[in-house]
Amino acid sequence: MLKVRFWGVRGSIPTPGPATVKVGGNTACVEVRCGSDLVILDAGTGLRLLGLALLQEMPVRAHLFYSHVHWDHIQGFPFFVPAFIPGNSFKLYGMINVSGTIEETLSGQMNYPSFPVRLSEMGASIAFHDLREGERIDLPGGGVVTNARLNHPSGVLAYRIEHAGRSVVYATDTEHYAITDPKLAKLARGTDVLIYDATYTPDEYAGKSDGLPKTGWGHSTNIEGARLAKELGVGRLVLFHHDPSQSDEAVEEKERAARALFPETIAAREGLVIEL
Repeated sequence: MLKVRFWGVRGSIPTPGPATVKVGGNTACVEVRCGSDLVILDAGTGLRLLGLALLQEMPVRAHLFYSHVHWDHIQGFPFFVPAFIPGNSFKLYGMINVSGTIEETLSGQMNYPSFPVRLSEMGASIAFHDLREGERIDLPGGGVVTNARLNHPSGVLAYRIEHAGRSVVYATDTEHYAITDPKLAKLARGTDVLIYDATYTPDEYAGKSDGLPKTGWGHSTNIEGARLAKELGVGRLVLFHHDPSQSDEAVEEKERAARALFPETIAAREGLVIEL
C-alpha cells in the first residue's frame, strides 16, 4: 500500500494569511507511507508539522529524499523536532549540486550565525547518501525509489516510489520543453499518481499578467501537467508547488482548468491524503 499526505504545497516562500488558508501556505513537503517504510519528499516548512505528528510514533525511522536544495525545499529541516531526539534514525538522499553535497548544504544552512544549533549537534542518527542520476534505492520494507534529473536551474531530481504494484511520481520544480521531457516520460509513464509542478497558469508563465515571462525559471503550468498526464496514461494528477501570489480561489481556478483537459486532476492542499 502507498499512502500520500501533503504537509506543504507552496513554492518559493511560505505564504500564511487569510487568502491561502484553504490550500495552505507551507513550502514543499510530502509524506509517503510505503508499506512499513516512511518516505519524506523534500523538507520545506511543511516538514515542521510532519515532525510534530511523528512524535506520536517514536522511534522514527525515515528516508528523506530532496529534489534539490533551493531554500523552499530545505528550510524546514532545522525545525524538524524528531531529528533532535536520540533513538530516531534518518537517511537523507540528494544529488551533488553546484554548491556541494546534500550534507554540506544542510550544514551550511545551520551554521552560525544563521541558526543556533549545528547539524552535528542534532540528537538523532543521521546518514547521508549522494544520489546518482537513475540510481535505484531499495527500501527495507520492500519499496523501490528511482529518480530522473529534470529541467531546473542547478538541477533537480524527480522520484518514482513503487510498492506492491502501486506507484507515485514526485516531479516538482521542473520546466517543460517544446516536446515531452523524455526523462520524465520514462519515469512517470503509467504511474498511479503524478505530483507535478504547476506553479503557473499559461498566462502567468508567458508574462501576460505582469509583463514578466517566466521562461527559464524552472517551473511548469497546470495545463502542461494535464497534457502530460493524459499522454503518459497517469491515474491521477496532483497540481503542486503553487506560486506564492496565488490565492485559494486562484488555485481552485487552476484546478478547474486542468480538469477540463484531464478530469482526474486535483490541486494539492495541506492535509490532502491519497491512498493506493
